[in-house]
Amino acid sequence: MDPKLKAFDRLLGIMNELREKCPWDRKQTLESLRHLTIEETYELSDAIVEGDLEEVKKELGDIFLHLVFYSKIGEEKGAFDVADVLNSICEKLIHRHPHIYGDVEVQDEEEVKANWEKIKLQEGKGNRSVLEGVPKSLPALVKAIRIQDKARGVGFDWEKPEQVYEKVQEELSELTVEVNQRTDKVEAEFGDVLFSLINYARFIGVNPEDALEKTNKKFIKRFQYLETESKKDGKKMGEMSLEEMDRYWKAAKAL
Repeated sequence: MDPKLKAFDRLLGIMNELREKCPWDRKQTLESLRHLTIEETYELSDAIVEGDLEEVKKELGDIFLHLVFYSKIGEEKGAFDVADVLNSICEKLIHRHPHIYGDVEVQDEEEVKANWEKIKLQEGKGNRSVLEGVPKSLPALVKAIRIQDKARGVGFDWEKPEQVYEKVQEELSELTVEVNQRTDKVEAEFGDVLFSLINYARFIGVNPEDALEKTNKKFIKRFQYLETESKKDGKKMGEMSLEEMDRYWKAAKAL
């Protein structure tokens, strides 16, 4: 047997045994596993951002376990088993890659993405919205990215980065007006600014989620430098002036 298939078969066997003999594993349901799966997904994301391949391997194992667990529960309910799950994704991949498994020709990845969205829409029932497939529980920033990707997939998009940048400037101006007038539209206008910035990021080839996370890490690193170095000098956070803290901040930036 192929080592990969052997390993997967081993995992299925262990899952069957745990489901039968372990009190905790026996108790789990689709609903009880849900929040754990979300947590594991974020841990995988952290490992990827850190570039830690050993940790990526471990977190992928945790995700595999959850997928097998859900499949086992589905089998017990008589709804589906792991073979159904795997065959389902195989059929979907074949159907949505007509440029590989059919006679459709594409020029680049953008056409591939556009075809993918069109096929998804055709698979829907009735007047299904293009945006219906965006999970409601996604974090707002990630959701904005997916919304814009899907709209682009059916041709609803700007043509040039310059146009999007002008939109960013327009939204910033509108936000400034509402802030200065202290109206109740500030939150809405701020949301428009963020949405337009995310759109602009897409046009210049920047993943806004990754960009923001890198800035978060940069801020944490500099702030922790401020904490550590000020402590060495006998100073306490919360008791220093802003000017004093700024000197440590600038030293951190210089590093």
